[in-house]
Amino acid sequence: MKCIQVREINDFIITEAPLSNPMVDEVTIKVLVTGLCRTDLKLIRDGHRDLILPRIPGEEVVGVIYAKGADVTEFNEGDFVYVYPGIWCGHCPACKNNAENLCREMKIMGFHRDGGFAEYVNVPAKSVIRLPQELEPELAVFAEPLSCCLNALEIGNVRAGQSVGIWGAGPAGILLYRAARAMGAESFSIEPDERRRILIGGYETCPDRTFDVCVVAVGSKHAYEEAIQKLAPLGRLIVFSGLSFSDDRQMTVSFNQLHYLEQTVVGAYGCCFRHGKQALTHIADGTVPVRDMISHRMSLYDLETALKYVEQRAGMKILLYP
Repeated sequence: MKCIQVREINDFIITEAPLSNPMVDEVTIKVLVTGLCRTDLKLIRDGHRDLILPRIPGEEVVGVIYAKGADVTEFNEGDFVYVYPGIWCGHCPACKNNAENLCREMKIMGFHRDGGFAEYVNVPAKSVIRLPQELEPELAVFAEPLSCCLNALEIGNVRAGQSVGIWGAGPAGILLYRAARAMGAESFSIEPDERRRILIGGYETCPDRTFDVCVVAVGSKHAYEEAIQKLAPLGRLIVFSGLSFSDDRQMTVSFNQLHYLEQTVVGAYGCCFRHGKQALTHIADGTVPVRDMISHRMSLYDLETALKYVEQRAGMKILLYP
């Protein structure tokens, strides 16, 4: 099969790799479309904590089942599916607490094992979710980033009637904005780049007010410092985007502020299998619209140009087709 392979950091090649038969508990997915995100850019350009080389990247995958292992009974060849990118153990403390995204043995597609920047990919059947019948594959590919947003809003205990300030209006920021609104919250988007505000409006600078929940969806020390100051009493800050090592070391938080205003800071990383099911439902029924977020449809093998678009923030969501 034809694929993209990263053999060393800041370099990838278009090559061919053998297509192995699925193991007894796996299915072979013929990839229809894969989403490109800033994590892919970071993985290829700078590496990643979870990356093991050589690797075929790609964690936002939708396709059709091409073959299945002998023990797989719940799916059939020809089924259209979304792939939850993780493999979890099911018995560690995190898994037992319904937080398999934090599993101590987690293996992530495109990081620890080969992903969807290829014509085919083998995945465990337990990681596969059948698409709702009416859902188009290129919309279903938003299930992975939306899943991460749903996990963050769940951890932040976002509820109807609350105010939610969201820093950053890239793909994740827009999905957070729309998902929070779907929950009945009042969303506010803060984004200095006019090109990114076009889909949801929002504010160039933060309005003079506080929020029940603040979510930072951009890797910016300044955004985190501002979001902390904009927390209302009993407010919750959701740490959604990571920071560079140097910025992380320079971050300061007033524990007196947290103490006197009874505020909470919570981390949010990745997503669980259940969030994938929720995301597909939200996309299929239009509760969280995504079609207008597609800015580019490109060949997988034009990846270098696609990565430059992501690096330059020259679009919104880029979809890659093998």
